[in-house]
Amino acid sequence: MQILVVDKLAPAVVRELSAFGTVTVDTAAKDAALTRAIADRNPEVLIVRSTKVTAADIEAGRALALVIRAGAGVNTIDLAAASARGVYVANCPGKNAIAVAELAIGHLINLDRRIADNVAALREHRWDKKQFGAARGLFGRTLAVLGVGQIGQETITRARAFGMKIVAWSRSLTPAAAAALGVERAESPEAAVANADAVSVHLALSPETRGFVGAAVFAAMKPGAFFINTARAEVVDEEALLRAVTDKQLRVGLDVFAKEPTTATGTFADPLVDSPAVYGTHHIGASTDQSEEAVGAAVVEIVAAYHAGSAIPNCVNLATRTPATHQLVIRHADKVGVLAGVLAILREADINVETMQNIIFSGGHAACARISTVGELADDTLARLAGSSHVFAVSQVKL
Repeated sequence: MQILVVDKLAPAVVRELSAFGTVTVDTAAKDAALTRAIADRNPEVLIVRSTKVTAADIEAGRALALVIRAGAGVNTIDLAAASARGVYVANCPGKNAIAVAELAIGHLINLDRRIADNVAALREHRWDKKQFGAARGLFGRTLAVLGVGQIGQETITRARAFGMKIVAWSRSLTPAAAAALGVERAESPEAAVANADAVSVHLALSPETRGFVGAAVFAAMKPGAFFINTARAEVVDEEALLRAVTDKQLRVGLDVFAKEPTTATGTFADPLVDSPAVYGTHHIGASTDQSEEAVGAAVVEIVAAYHAGSAIPNCVNLATRTPATHQLVIRHADKVGVLAGVLAILREADINVETMQNIIFSGGHAACARISTVGELADDTLARLAGSSHVFAVSQVKL
């Protein structure tokens, strides 16, 4: 099995992946170079971290069967193209949650104490205790958390340790879940931020959340509040944020930007980072040794499952519902050709199979096939199946 790794992973990962096949690491394979690398090396497994995987990349991989995102989101992978080619896409959710939450809290402290500005002044050989000695303090302040997935929950845990009051919003947050987290549940994002001294965004990117944190949310925020985004740049309307920095005097900490370079180093220009009220980091939320080791272990687990023919952990592009209308149950002898004969009869009847599971009984003499189909089998087709050699019984139920 050929495995292509195109982003930096923990050092031990490549060594462990070698147990399943030949591993090639090519961190320069980006954009068109990635498409060429896939076409040339024809990997069965592609492992990425921040590198985008396009439809052209997936089309180039004749043997490509599995794409793994060594991180939480999969917005950098063309899921539609992968699904159309029958390519599994899996990710490693939750493995970087603590690392991202730690950075979010770091931004929160920096916005209050202006640590970055302190350092910059000292490096310029300037001493200004009068200016930098002014801070609000975090104890007793209110933090609004938008999104309470694993990263949001880890952020809540750390903010509570500072004695902060937490107001949280998420579409899935129930009153019971809010009580269990020890937070106040808000009915809307605007209600969550209305009285907050700081806001931290932890929303996953989806078509529904793209640009979700926009003008209405910023209009509801208190003047001078802190705003932190360590999630996805695209969930925030950056033009609305830039206006709010001026109009509401917001102080902002960002780890993500809409137009980040695709390479690890390079030039970067963005109106947001030109504002002295905005403090940015280089999309490093998940970049700790602990996080990389946890993600690496998850990557190895996914490849091991694929290699063994087991269910793919954290696969994100399998259908949750199919057009199947009926389920066919066939108890049969576990012999060569029995299922092939069943499928041949279904083909002749123009019946499409959506899913199929064949369960083997102890002793290895008998099995039970459960086949979901689009359309109801006619009585004569059922009779043909029941009369097949080595078939014990046939039944059909409507789903």
